[in-house]
Amino acid sequence: MTFDFSDYGALLQLVQASVLAGAVLGIVGGLIGVFVMQRDMAFAVHGISELSFAGAAAALLLGVNVVAGSVVGSLIAAAIIGMLGSRARDRNSIIGVLMPFGLGLGILFLALYPGRSGNKFGLLTGQIISVDFDQLGLLLGLSVAVLAVLVVIWRPLTFDSLDPEVAAARGVPSRTLSLVFMLLLGLTVAVSVQVIGALLVLALLVTPAASALRVSSSPVLVPVLSMAFGLVSAVGGILLALPTSLPISPFITSISFAIYLACRLVGWRRSARRRVES
Repeated sequence: MTFDFSDYGALLQLVQASVLAGAVLGIVGGLIGVFVMQRDMAFAVHGISELSFAGAAAALLLGVNVVAGSVVGSLIAAAIIGMLGSRARDRNSIIGVLMPFGLGLGILFLALYPGRSGNKFGLLTGQIISVDFDQLGLLLGLSVAVLAVLVVIWRPLTFDSLDPEVAAARGVPSRTLSLVFMLLLGLTVAVSVQVIGALLVLALLVTPAASALRVSSSPVLVPVLSMAFGLVSAVGGILLALPTSLPISPFITSISFAIYLACRLVGWRRSARRRVES
């Protein structure tokens, strides 16, 4: 692998939409990832991404908007998991069934697609030029919608995520909140697939929040740190991948993993210091 920075400025001009999309995705993914971790739904992210990939592959085959296809696939998966998987055991079983089905459908659609192999590969691993300004508008709209709904349901969703039994006893509509959250997660996964690909979407929807929870338990600081980690991972990965011919996903996942390791080290040192002081 070689890095060629000779035309970096010109290349950056060409991928402005991807950089903006990555920044928005890092922020939204980091924020919703906090609830993914609180509700122990990391496995669900991967399950939704497989049907999102199938929807995007079907759209590619049919010659329609790939983002729309990805959104449809994600929402179908999210609705199925949200309605049928109220308990963790049921949810994991449903996800385990959906994942190979979605992946198999996606592979079938890509095998039937007669176009460039780069388009096929990009759905799995992401492409640095996969987002144009037309798609950016749709991605921004979806992201703003997710953030707006999250703000509205933030307090009851936090209550339900941290103590679902007490929340239900207090009259919090847990089932409705669960379904709404799953649909928001589905939209976020659909956006993520366009930038980082279906296989590595966990790097932006799980790892930043997992990193933040290693260094803080503050209800304010954890979301802020998670969004910051997601932003740095997404934008940093794109900027590092720009002077290479490689997909962006290895760079994004590497930065995200490095942040996670650093946070684990910080958390371990704090724990060791507390044990010594006590």
